[in-house]
Amino acid sequence: MPLLDKQKGGSSAPLRMVGFVVFLFVIRYGVGGSLAAETDRLQVAAESGGGVRATAQVFFPARPAVVQALLTDYPHWPALFEVRMRVAELSIRDGVATVDLRIEHPLIPGEHRLVTESRIFPNGGLVTDLKRGDFKRYHRVWKLNPVEEGNRTRADFELVVEIESMVPDWLVAMAMRQELEAHFRIVKQKTLEQSKQ
Repeated sequence: MPLLDKQKGGSSAPLRMVGFVVFLFVIRYGVGGSLAAETDRLQVAAESGGGVRATAQVFFPARPAVVQALLTDYPHWPALFEVRMRVAELSIRDGVATVDLRIEHPLIPGEHRLVTESRIFPNGGLVTDLKRGDFKRYHRVWKLNPVEEGNRTRADFELVVEIESMVPDWLVAMAMRQELEAHFRIVKQKTLEQSKQ
């Protein structure tokens, strides 16, 4: 088929281009999807000294308390990710949650251990740091702030990861971007469901 099909009144190419853009929009956001995702920002890059750093600003369709409750529901953390993982052990003492995760990742064969300690910020949010396991570094921060009269949440997110592996950091960065996009999408869906209850 030629790129420009002449019809009465001119070319149909611009109409096909508009149709293609609409098609891409529907694939990205779904029918009736929210444009709020356009305000989200995510940057992922390999660090010169090793490891990968991700920073993001994500908007959630619920109050900070709803997002906080979801992020601190430690036994159900695996449900917030597409990567296969399980909670092997969990303890909470003096406000510190120690979570022993076992993760199966397509980039790294086998099951890998990630033991972290998480602390809640007094004004909303969570910081999680590596305690031990098969990682060289793991540091994750969620800072939660109310927006739109407190009915939505702006989350400032940071994650630094360095794994014990021969997989190059640029490949880890590519995988991390996809996983974080999925993670944010799942958390948004779950906060929306929780806020309707």
